[in-house]
Amino acid sequence: MAGQIFERFEKKYLLGEYQYTELQKVLKGRFVIDNYGRTTINNIYFDTPEHLLIRRSIEKPVYKEKLRVRSYGTADSETQVFIELKKKYKGIVYKRRTNMKLRHSRAFLSGNREPKKNPQIEREILYFMKLYKGIAPAMYIGYDRIAMYGVENSELRITFDENIRYRQYDLKLDKGDYGEQLLEPGQTLMEIKIPGVMPLWLSKELSRLGIFPTSFSKYGKAYMRVTALQNDKGKVTNCA
Repeated sequence: MAGQIFERFEKKYLLGEYQYTELQKVLKGRFVIDNYGRTTINNIYFDTPEHLLIRRSIEKPVYKEKLRVRSYGTADSETQVFIELKKKYKGIVYKRRTNMKLRHSRAFLSGNREPKKNPQIEREILYFMKLYKGIAPAMYIGYDRIAMYGVENSELRITFDENIRYRQYDLKLDKGDYGEQLLEPGQTLMEIKIPGVMPLWLSKELSRLGIFPTSFSKYGKAYMRVTALQNDKGKVTNCA
């Protein structure tokens, strides 16, 4: 697969069980589940030793960026994975990604493999890694996803992520898809990927169901959860 470049608006919504069930009724006939059905997506997010990238992101700046490696299903050394450089500026998401075997991605990200398949995108990724000194795997995020696309406009996509899990250890895609739960029971994270303007009918239905945009970064939430747990442990230790 050739290197890919995406540019679009992405809006996130946190749904309860009732909202999810009712929304599925609304989408029936207007959206179709893609050919992959329910998929398990695994990601390794990269960051500096000081967690500079995610700390900046949590502050909600006008511009933010992240680097991750993604696999669909549990990977082994021969699995094709995607290295993604994702940037967001004034609400618009720009994503560059290239794919290669997992064993090649490790060599590439450690500086031991020259750009080959998609030189321009791969050089951007290498420049990003040089810019942020000491950048390395920092968090695993996995989830089960159903992706849908519009019948009238296949570029309009909706994804539903459940069973979102995270861990800050075993930071390799071939170590399994387990981790601590990030959402409350019954919650689903929905993301609408919009190439232009959201259809009026969809906007009205979301409003009717009390579904409104929210700021939700999986890596950000996981980082804050880990930090809070570490702080609580520190308080207990200091009181002992």
